[in-house]
Amino acid sequence: MSEKPYNGDTIFGQFQPPPGSKPEGKVIGELIRDARNLSADDLDKISDYQRENNLRFGEAAIALGLADTDDVLQALAQQFKYAYADDERKKNSPELVMLNQPFGHQAEAFRATRSQVLMRTQADDSGPRRPLAVVSVDSGDGKTYFCANLAVALAQLGGKVLLIDADMRGARMHQVFDVNNSAGLSSVLSGRGGKGIVKAVPGVPNLYIIPVGAQPPNPLELLEGPAFGMLLREVTIKFDHVIIDTPAAVFGSDGTVVASRCGAALVVSRKDANKVSKLQALVESLQAGNARLAGVVMNEF
Repeated sequence: MSEKPYNGDTIFGQFQPPPGSKPEGKVIGELIRDARNLSADDLDKISDYQRENNLRFGEAAIALGLADTDDVLQALAQQFKYAYADDERKKNSPELVMLNQPFGHQAEAFRATRSQVLMRTQADDSGPRRPLAVVSVDSGDGKTYFCANLAVALAQLGGKVLLIDADMRGARMHQVFDVNNSAGLSSVLSGRGGKGIVKAVPGVPNLYIIPVGAQPPNPLELLEGPAFGMLLREVTIKFDHVIIDTPAAVFGSDGTVVASRCGAALVVSRKDANKVSKLQALVESLQAGNARLAGVVMNEF
């Protein structure tokens, strides 16, 4: 997923609201007015310029210097109830391109991947959708980055999404989403209770996260224990989508164990970084564990 900044001059033509979404509440002109404290005269100027030049309201406001691209994107996001990061979130969570640049090329790549994942993990009539374990060969492949943005993309469809950080060897998900990590997955798996470990992600409706919690000395044993299976069964019933971040294969078999218990896995590989032999070995280990392979994603970021 190569990084290409969005073009502010064409973004309004490219923007498509989430499937099935409808604008609610204030229209975009009112939202921009409130954000910029525009007067009635300002709104009349924008409307006149809009008609004269056959532009959208937001484009006209930008052309007249009465709003900027970010104002319009914020208004569009609010109008269609679409998560869009404010300046503080952009600063604290730079990896969340689905929030920071939701109309850019990288975000579109995640939406395309989301569609493929949904088709490949579609639940049959026998029960709910399987949790999806995301695995990779080595650290630095972009697995956490991928998990975080895929989870946001799924949440933007409207279903309840749970993101579990099962990387108990080098967890970063709590940093990506800036959530408290004092208690999490390791707390439940070690028998220290699970109260308060599921945390709603501020500013992203429908998205919840279970951070890793304290890093344990025996992560593989905890993942192979009965508590993890019980947790998966419970969250699969309560959430529409469950995404699980795992340690890279270079650190051990944690990822393949998680994938086996989930029943579905997706591999993230980094362009010009992973050896084909190691990638093949990872795929073979997943298949040996009876995990259904949803696909392999090549990360160019």
